[in-house]
Amino acid sequence: MKSRKVDGSVERPGICSRWAITVSLCASFLGLGMSISVLGPTLGDLAINVKQNISNISHVFVGRSAGYMGGSLLAGFLFEFMNHHLLLGFSVLLTAFGMVAIPFCRNAVLLTVLMSCIGISMGSLDTGGNVLILNTWEEHSGPHMQALHFSFAAGAFAAPIIAKLLFGEDDQPAENTTLESKTNQLLTLTQNSSFSPVTTMKNKSLDAILHFTHSESSTMMAVWAYIMIGAFVLLVSLLFFIMYFRITLLREPARATSGKQIMAKHHNALIFFLSFFFFWYVGAEVAYGSFIYTYAKDYIHLDTSQAAGLNSLFWGMFAAMRGLAIFFAACMRPGTMIVLSLLGCVLSSLLLSLFSRKRVILWSCTALYGASMATTFPSGISWFKQYTTVTGRSAAMFLVGSVLGTMVQPALIGFLLEKVQELPVLMYLSLATAIITSIVFPIMYKLATSPSRSGQNPQEKRPADVSNSEHCITLTDMRSNQGKTSAAATLVLESSPVTFPTCDPSTEPVSPSALSASDSPERRPVLS
Repeated sequence: MKSRKVDGSVERPGICSRWAITVSLCASFLGLGMSISVLGPTLGDLAINVKQNISNISHVFVGRSAGYMGGSLLAGFLFEFMNHHLLLGFSVLLTAFGMVAIPFCRNAVLLTVLMSCIGISMGSLDTGGNVLILNTWEEHSGPHMQALHFSFAAGAFAAPIIAKLLFGEDDQPAENTTLESKTNQLLTLTQNSSFSPVTTMKNKSLDAILHFTHSESSTMMAVWAYIMIGAFVLLVSLLFFIMYFRITLLREPARATSGKQIMAKHHNALIFFLSFFFFWYVGAEVAYGSFIYTYAKDYIHLDTSQAAGLNSLFWGMFAAMRGLAIFFAACMRPGTMIVLSLLGCVLSSLLLSLFSRKRVILWSCTALYGASMATTFPSGISWFKQYTTVTGRSAAMFLVGSVLGTMVQPALIGFLLEKVQELPVLMYLSLATAIITSIVFPIMYKLATSPSRSGQNPQEKRPADVSNSEHCITLTDMRSNQGKTSAAATLVLESSPVTFPTCDPSTEPVSPSALSASDSPERRPVLS
C-alpha cells in the first residue's frame, strides 16, 4: 500500500511490508522452536517406531546438529544471490515435509539421514531469519530481533506441552491393564487347552497382534505431535511464497538505502570473537537446561516432580524474559543489555557453585540464571549490527559457533556427571562460561570501537562520494531566500543572469552575511 506526501509525491511503501515480514519470521521461528524441542520428549516413541532402544538412536541429535551447521553455512552463501523470501520459503517448506515424514520412518539409519536433512533446512531458516530481520528494520531492529527469538523460546516451551498434554498417554494405564488382562486370559486358555500345534499357533498369533497393537498405540502421540507441528510450519511457508510474489521493495534494503556497506576495521576479528562468544554462551544454555533435571535428582536428591518443576522454572524464566526484552530493547542499547545479562550470569552461577546444596539458592538462582541467559543471543547480533554489516556469511559463522557449543558442552557435562558425581560440575561449568564470556565481550567492544585507518569510528563515517551539488543547493537556497524582498525584484532576478560562488570543498563556505552584502540595494535592479 502506497501513501502520498502533502506535495503529491509517492513515498516508498515500507511499514506494512516490514510488519508482514516480521510476523512471518516470528511465526517461522515459533515453528522452528517447536520442531527442535519436540524431539526430546518423543525420543522414546521414535525408538519404539524404529524398533531400537533410546541409546541406539541418540545419534539423531548429532545428525541434526551436523545438518544444522551445514545449512547455516549454505544459507550464508545463498543469501547473497537468492531472493530472501524464496530461500526462507523453501527452508520452511522442507522443514514441514521432514516433520511430517518422521513418524513414518521405520529405520534408524533413515531416521538419522532425515534428521540431518531437517537440520539443513532449520539452519538455513535460522541464518536467513536473523539477517532478514536486521535488513528489514536496520537501526530499529532491536525490539524485533528480541521478538523473533522470543517466538523461538515460546515454541520450544510449548512443544513438550503439546506432545505430553494434547497427545499424551493419559489413558495408557487403563490400556496396559486391559492388555495385561487379555494376556492373562491367553495364558489361562493355553494352560487349560490340550497341547496341539494349531492351538499354539493361534495363541502366538493373538499374542503378536496384542503386542503390535500396544506398540502402535504408544507411538500415536509422536505421530500426531509431529504431524500437527509440520502442518503449522507448512502454513507458515505459504506466507513467504506470497511475499515473494508481492514484495520486491525490501529485497536488498541495506544496499538500497546506503551506497556502501559499513565495515569495521576489525570485521573478521569481530566475527571470530562473537562466534567464540556464542560457543560458550549457547553451549552453557543448552547444557544447563538439559542437565538441571538430572543434577537436581542425583546431586540435590529432589524428587521427580520437584526436579521437573526446577527444569520448567529455568525455561519459563528464559521465555518470559525474552518477551520482556522486546520492550527493554526499545529503551536500552544492546550493549547495556549484554552487560546486565553477563552480570546476572556471573552472580547466579557463583552462588550456585558456592551454595550448591542450598535449595533456596538453587531455585532462586536457577530463575535468575534463566532470565539472564535469555537476551544475550539476540542482543549480541543487534550489537554487532551497530558497528559493522551483518551478512549471510557472518550470521552463518555465528550459528556454527552456537551449534558447536551445543554439541561439545552437553557431551562434556554428561561425561563428567558420570565420572565426578560428588562435585557440582554443572554449576562449575556455568561459572566458567560466564567468566569467559565476560572476558570476551570487552575485547569485542575494544575492537568494534577502535578507530579506522582514517581515524574515524565506523558509525561516524560519511560517504566519500557526496557530490558538491549538495552544498551548492544549500547556497542556492540561502541566496534565493535572501533575494525575495519583493515580487517584482524576484522577477528581475529570474530574468537576469546571476552568478554564484563556485562550490569547491577546499575553499571556505560562503557565509550568509557575505551573500547579504552582495545583495545590497545598490546592486539590485529597480523597476520604474
